Formats: sequence, structure tokens, C-alpha cells
Amino acid sequence: MAAVAVDAPPRANARPSTLPVLGAGYSYRRAYRPDTYANRARIGVLEIVADHFMNGSIEAERELDLLAEHFTVIPHGLDLSLGSADGLDAAYVERFAAVVARVRAPWWSEHVAFTRAGGVRIGHLAPLPFTTEALEVVARNLAEARRRIGAVPCALENIAAPFVLAGAEMSEPEFLSRLVERTGCHLLLDVENLSANCANGGDDPEAFMDALPSEAVVQVHVAGGEWIEDTYVDSHARPVASGVWELLESACRRFPVKAIVVERDERLPEFGELLGEIERARTIGARTGRWR
Repeated sequence: MAAVAVDAPPRANARPSTLPVLGAGYSYRRAYRPDTYANRARIGVLEIVADHFMNGSIEAERELDLLAEHFTVIPHGLDLSLGSADGLDAAYVERFAAVVARVRAPWWSEHVAFTRAGGVRIGHLAPLPFTTEALEVVARNLAEARRRIGAVPCALENIAAPFVLAGAEMSEPEFLSRLVERTGCHLLLDVENLSANCANGGDDPEAFMDALPSEAVVQVHVAGGEWIEDTYVDSHARPVASGVWELLESACRRFPVKAIVVERDERLPEFGELLGEIERARTIGARTGRWR
């Protein structure tokens, strides 16, 4: 699938119906660079980890330009830390905004989490307490991020949480639903993260999806994890499991999904195996009748 032309990005609170259908692709890794370009007709979308391109080097800028020339690119952030009570890192936001602008992104994404607390970077995505106060923090930080990034829609992702903070005033899907209502953002539903949390916590993933706003989810992540002793770990180091494929199909029936991204971070397989997962994701998306 050729790159979708995005001359004028939709407004930050654009309705899902105005967003382009991108199809299926993967989270870009430089180890796959030659294979990615050789198979560009089979890749509908590339998600890039924006942090990998924020060092200001000429090489990074040239790579971004080349990727954007051949693919539709969605920048995915790791360190905006939208849940940080002490606000955003202005320098990080500016670098992130530069990546979004450079690739002419149809939308950008980040996590409903925090990575900084008290001015200290903790090095991983930490879950939020699902409280009204935390909701207001995310909404305030998202508004500031949008002000700096510009009128490009955003999608916020549920994380795999190794623990749940005490004192919750609402469930996670209620928190996400209220966030959508409060800010007009979209959701990036990571069904692998959802599967991991439900495997470890005993919750029902179908009930979780039922509780989300029906028009909110525009992108889905799939990946593969593994059991380590009695804990399921979202390692992105294994093929996508059958249960995650089933959740993807369920999500595509429920929501106006525009893009499906396969994630693989460790134990990288032969690219042909990854292409097989991209094709399976594309087939599931098309089977719902929402894709051409």
C-alpha cells in the first residue's frame, strides 16, 4: 500500500471518519531497513518510535525524510509522560513536535502513563492511579502537548501494568472513556497489553472493550509476550498469540480501526515472518468491512 498523502493534517479532535484508513504495518526497526523498503507495497503504515529520531543529527533527519517519502508514518512517543503531575518537559515536546511535522503524520500517539516523577526519569512506563485528579493531570498535559505539536490528532495507548495503584476511583476503561470525553483524543488500543493485564489480573478483555466509547479506537497494537513463572510479561519478543489475534478481530468489529501495527522489539524474526503477521492483521481488518 502506497503512502497516504497528508497535505493538511486533520484537526486535533478530528472525528474518526475524517482520518485516513492506513491498513496494517509494523513498528519500524532499523535492523529491517532494507527489507522494509524492498517490501513497501506490502506495508500500509510504519509506526516509528519518535525518541529514536530526536538527537538532531543530519542522519536522523535524512532517514525521517526517506521514510516519509515512501510510507505513511505515525510517530509514537515513549517519554512525553502525560501523567506527570509536574508537567511536561518542554524541550522533549519540541523535539517530538519536530518529528511529527517532518513526517507529515496523520496522527501521533503516546501512552496513558508517566515516566517522570519529581523531576526524575524512572526509565519505564508507570501506571496512573485511576482518579479524577490523575485525569485532570493527563488532560492538562495533553492540552499543552497539543498546543506545541499543533493541529495533528493524537491517540493515547493503554499500557501493560505490572501492578495496579491503590485508591482508584474508577476502572481503567472508565478512566479512558472520561479522558476521551474530556479531551477529544482518540485511543490506541494495545490488545497485547490488554491481554497481559487480564491474564495477570483475571479481568475480562471483552468487557474492557465493551466499556470504551464505540468511536474512540482508531489504531490497534498487536504483539507477543511470554509467561515467566506465573506472570505474563509483555516482552514483544514472541509471535502474536492466537488469543491476541482473536482480540484484534473483536476490536475491529467494535471500533473504527484505521491502522493495525505489529510490534516486535526482541528476538527479531526473519522479515518474512513479520510480513506474515502484517498480512494476517490486514486480513482481519478487511474482514470487518471497514476497510476497502
